Amino acid sequence: MNVGDVLGPGRWVEVDQERVDAFAEATEDSQWIHTNRQRAAAGPFGTTIAHGFLTLSLLPDLWFELAGDGGYRLTVNYGVNRVRFPAPVPVGSRVRASFRIEDVEPVEGGEQARIAATVEREGHEKPVCVAELVFRFLR
Repeated sequence: MNVGDVLGPGRWVEVDQERVDAFAEATEDSQWIHTNRQRAAAGPFGTTIAHGFLTLSLLPDLWFELAGDGGYRLTVNYGVNRVRFPAPVPVGSRVRASFRIEDVEPVEGGEQARIAATVEREGHEKPVCVAELVFRFLR
C-alpha cells in the first residue's frame, strides 16, 4: 500500500428498498423519504432514497473487495473524516466506489492509512458520497 495508489472503481451494488428498509430498522431511522414509497413519490426526489449513512456503510466491504486483506491479521475502522453526501441515491440505483491512498504512517503493530473514498451513482457525474476513511492495518 503506497501513497497515491488508486483502487477501483469496484463492482456495482444495487441499493434496493429491502436494503434501505433493513438499514432503517437497524438504525431506527425510518424517515419517510427512506421508507414510505407513496409519500416519497410526491416528495422532492420522486421516490424513496437511501440513507447517506447506508451509502457510507458500504465502503468497508467495497474496499476489501478491491484491496483484500493485504496480508494483515486485522483491519480496524479507526475513523472517518470529511464525510459529505453531495447527491441522493434513489432506491433502485446502483453505486460503486473508488479509493485513493492519501497517507500511510506506522502505528504500534502495523500501519494507519487515510484513504479518500468516492461513491458514484451509475449514470451520474456528481458523487453520492465522499469521505476520508481512516483504517488501521494490524500485523
